[in-house]
Formats: sequence, C-alpha cells, structure tokens
Amino acid sequence: MRQFVCLGHELPTDADFSLDDLPGAGRLDALCRSITAALLVSHDIREDVRVHVVCRDELAITFDGSELRRLNPDERSTAALVRTALDAREEAIGAMPAEPSPGISLYRRGIEATLDAVAGEGPLLTLHEDGDPLAETEPPADPVFVLSDHRDFTEREGELLAERADRRLRIGPTRVHADQAITVAHNWLDTDGYTAY
Repeated sequence: MRQFVCLGHELPTDADFSLDDLPGAGRLDALCRSITAALLVSHDIREDVRVHVVCRDELAITFDGSELRRLNPDERSTAALVRTALDAREEAIGAMPAEPSPGISLYRRGIEATLDAVAGEGPLLTLHEDGDPLAETEPPADPVFVLSDHRDFTEREGELLAERADRRLRIGPTRVHADQAITVAHNWLDTDGYTAY
C-alpha cells in the first residue's frame, strides 16, 4: 500500500463552493490534481493507493483506490467528489467516518489524528525541498508520504513531522507542484529506485 497525506491549508470545510471556481475554493484545483496524480494511471485506478486530504486541520477525506469508483482525470469531477464528501460531514461522528460514496470517507480529524491513523502502516516520509535526494534513497515498502499544498508546512506541522517522520526526502533540485511530486514519487517506487523499467 502506498499512501499520501496531502495538507490543504485553505480548503473549504463545507460543500458551499462553486465547481466553476476551484482556484477560489482554497486552491481546490491543485488538490484535485494531487488526488488524480496519486490514484490514476492510464484508463485505471491504482488499487494499492490511499490518499488522505486534510482540510484546514479540521477534516480528513480519504480516497481508497481499492474501493473507489467514478474517479475521472478532470479537476471538476474530482472536486465534485470532494464536495460530496464535505456535504456528508454531519454524518461523521467521533471516530466514525461518513462514507458518502464507495472508496471515500470523511473523518473529523486534523493532521495529528491523521498521522496517528497511518502510524505503523509504513515509514512516514515527508516530501520537502530540504530533504535527502530521492535518487540516493532505497525505496521502502508501504510508504506514507506527507506533503503540503501550495503553502509551506506551518510551524506546528513542521514540529509534528520532525517528531514522527522517518525521513525527509526531496524529489529533485527544482521545486515542483504537489501533484508533480506525487508523480515522481510513484515513478521512483514503480521503477524500484529508477533501476527497473
């Protein structure tokens, strides 16, 4: 299993946003690209991937590739799935998630509780420009990557990750968008550290 924890600092926490203005909805357009980069391959879904989207440190939406249906490569339809999840937020009670559609769960938890939920499922790897080079690192089994949106990690997030992450990695010498970092991380794992094609 590969997992990605994507932090959305400005994302809406309710379903009251327009699908016609995804950048204006806390850069939901960028987040949707990250979701599809993590889960989609040509004409298929990666069944061994789970994506956790943390919205403003209040809610977490989990997309499970083994159960997910109707995920398309365009931002608008992915945003509609996010909106459906947020619309079900009242059904999430305590530790019990809302499950508005197959493969999508919404939890009332922020970054710390999300990290607690994935703890022990694989090494926790922070993707950050100040990390060790990916190409000089042995790909682990069942990694959990943590990355931020268009903003840097907050001070609190940085402290949490410094305490909990097994390693901080960078994907290359150039800063790229989160969805591009996810694609590079997948390629690194798919090719066993760029050794098998």
